[in-house]
Amino acid sequence: MKYYIKTFGCQMNEHDSEIIAGILESAGYQPAEDLAAADVIVINTCCIRESAENKIWGYIGNLKACKYQKPGVILAAVGCMMQQKTIVDLLKRQGRHLDIVLGTYQQHRLPEYISRVLAGESPIVDISEDNQDFPDELPCRQSCKYSAQVNIIYGCNNFCSYCIVPHVRGRERSRDFSAIMSELHSLAKTGIKEIMLLGQNVNSYGKDWRRQGQTEAPDFADLLQAASQVEGIERIRYMSSHPRDFSPQLVDIISDLPKVRDYYHLPLQSGCDRILQAMNRGYSTADYQAILAQIREKTPQAAVTTDLIVGFPGETEADFQQTLDFVAKCRFDAAYTFLYSPRSGTPAATMAEQVPLAVKKERLQRLVALQNSISLEHNQEYLGQNVQVLVEGLSKNNPDFYTGRTSSNKIVIFKGQPEQIGQLVDLTITGAKTWHLEAF
Repeated sequence: MKYYIKTFGCQMNEHDSEIIAGILESAGYQPAEDLAAADVIVINTCCIRESAENKIWGYIGNLKACKYQKPGVILAAVGCMMQQKTIVDLLKRQGRHLDIVLGTYQQHRLPEYISRVLAGESPIVDISEDNQDFPDELPCRQSCKYSAQVNIIYGCNNFCSYCIVPHVRGRERSRDFSAIMSELHSLAKTGIKEIMLLGQNVNSYGKDWRRQGQTEAPDFADLLQAASQVEGIERIRYMSSHPRDFSPQLVDIISDLPKVRDYYHLPLQSGCDRILQAMNRGYSTADYQAILAQIREKTPQAAVTTDLIVGFPGETEADFQQTLDFVAKCRFDAAYTFLYSPRSGTPAATMAEQVPLAVKKERLQRLVALQNSISLEHNQEYLGQNVQVLVEGLSKNNPDFYTGRTSSNKIVIFKGQPEQIGQLVDLTITGAKTWHLEAF
């Protein structure tokens, strides 16, 4: 039998799909080239924003045609959107053609549930919230030959007032240290040069063990140091990190790790202390600026990127101006900017003073314009510099050129050769744009 996976959402979801593929192939399934050739179709869902949910429901609705044309096809929806408490009622209205519905920590049971559907049992719904029995070691079908993603912690304990993640990913549970290291060594042996350590809050790695009394349990700094010793791994990145847990000691340790130190992603979300408090972020702009100052003192060559939310409930024009002023002061290399999207089940969704969409869009345009000007100035500092780039492949926008990333995660467009894909090459930067560098 053949399977097809459609993935929506973040890098966590992308890696979940790699694991689902590995699980299915270990059970004897083969990948299908397209939907028409598949005997099992898996939709890996996301619920971080309303727009993503609407898109997914549209995709699920379109699969009714597949079921009509091929009645034996098995349709499975998995992941965050399926984990929501309201999902059962929604499925009765929009997903009655689905055979299997699984939450965020039941994917490893997919082959078992497919067998049960083949035996006549359908639909099957398993959205248990417990992640404690989720296996630490599962097969994975790597989608890239030179870069890999590795889970280090599941769930989230932060409960930011706008975020649905803790409600669909469960409480924090660190993955076994030896299982992570075993995976890293295995990946290095296959030629992987770059790893991305994944978690809703990677800084929390090991804290659940220490809360249980394991005082000598490894933490995120220990994991970074151990990962840096793996022969063959040239670069280590991670996401996401939380400013509340980004200690001065962690900055000191990262600054001494050449494989890690040149890139920091530190989500700010707002440059207004009143809004940060309403978001339940657990830090102030002064706290954030202190971390940023230490990063730039210890690793002045490092690029720093962030996340920002525009139009959180109650955000006034004065609050937003504080964000603009703070972004101008922080001078991020890049920022991933989002309009606030109400998520049912989160405190922010029922807060008063919801900001009108038109106001949010206008503020977003101003924020993007400011950040774009800063990003361009940062990139212009690379002109004439020699950089080492991990080659990713052909440019998506121009197949005559290749694309790669520096150790500071800057995208570089250049004239290359097919044999360079997956290799580290030295280039001299000759051009700078807002979102990328050029080496022609």
